[in-house]
Formats: sequence, structure tokens, C-alpha cells
Amino acid sequence: MNAKTRTKLEMGTRALNFSRAHPDGSPGYAAALASLEESLTRAEQLADRQRQGIVKFRAAIAAKRNLRRRMRRTQLVHLARVAQGASKEMPDLAQSFVLGPEAVAYQSFRTAARAMVAEALNQKALLVKHGLADTVLDSLVQGLDQFDQATEQGVDARRAHVGASAELDSMADEVGHIVKVMDALNRFRFAESAELLAEWESASNTVGPPRPAAEKAAPVPGGEIRPAA
Repeated sequence: MNAKTRTKLEMGTRALNFSRAHPDGSPGYAAALASLEESLTRAEQLADRQRQGIVKFRAAIAAKRNLRRRMRRTQLVHLARVAQGASKEMPDLAQSFVLGPEAVAYQSFRTAARAMVAEALNQKALLVKHGLADTVLDSLVQGLDQFDQATEQGVDARRAHVGASAELDSMADEVGHIVKVMDALNRFRFAESAELLAEWESASNTVGPPRPAAEKAAPVPGGEIRPAA
């Protein structure tokens, strides 16, 4: 959630609490209050979906990174070394098992690793003669399948949190509009009560609470401004 959206939603929550504490009997005000409450509830649901999407996306990235590292350092190294030995019988074979950098892009890694698996299966009899272990090849295939699953999960998670973020921004704008509608009525209601009007203005502003003095910019010699220590 970006700062602008968060500020609007926090303002909407303050306005809702104030309005509940100082109700108005008009149907229009009641409708606006109900709409504000509904919008904030929906925003909370969207924020939760956004958070879940981000968590799942990060988990998918971590899973891909771990799988890439493990396969690159174990199964693929095994294939490459076996292919080097088998190149005595098939000189060009080793070229199909050249390992790229460990930190190569995920899609490039997947493409290269899948190509190596395909070539290993094509030349399995020869590679077995030079030390290829079936368990290593099988585990590599399983690892790549897990890598593909993590990739799909990451795509789904990213789609979910991006969609939730967009809808959350829209909902924050809706909250802001509703509070503006209520603002005009409250200014009329509390025109004779400076205290209540001030409370409403504080609740419905999007500036946020004042910063402590220690956080405010402090002047330094030379006319420059820098944050206070």
C-alpha cells in the first residue's frame, strides 16, 4: 500500500469513528456513514489480499533462487562433468552441458537446464557409461518441475497483489469522496461549536498528525536545513 492510499484510509477510519461518536439523524448522513463503513471494510479486505500476494510472491522468488542454486551446484555440475568424460567418445557432447553463471536470469536458467535434461535423456546410455547417476537426473527433472511451479505461483501472486493494489487505490479515492460529502454537512452542523468542528477537521484531514519536534528539520550554520539528530 502506498503512502497516499494509506493516508486516505487512515483519515477515513478517523472520520468514521468521529461520526459514530457524533451521529446525525438525517437519512443522507446515515447513508454516507454506511457507505464509508462498507468502503473501509472492503479496503481492509483488499489490503489483506495485497499483503498475502506480496508474501506469496516473495516466497516464490526465494524458492526459485534456492532451487536454481541447488541444481546449479549439484545436478548440473554432475551432468557437465559426466559429459566431459563422455566427450572422448562424442567430442561435441560437452558443449551441450556448458554451465552459465549461477545468477543468470531465471528464464534463461530454466531454458538452459531443460535443454541439458533433454540432451542427457537423448544420450543417457553413453552418459551412464561415464558415471551418470539415474537418481541425479531424476532429481534434476523434479527440481525443474518444482521451479516451474514456483514460477507459476509467483505469476499468480503478482497478479493478485497488483490487482488488489489497483482496487485499493480506487477504494481510497472513494473513501476520500465520501468524507468530503460528509465534511460539508458537518461544517454546517458544528458551525456553532468550535470544539466539535476542530475535532472533525482533525479527523478528516489527510495531512496526518504533526511530527515530534525532534523529527522536524533543524537549521544548521550556513543557512542549510537538515533533519535534527
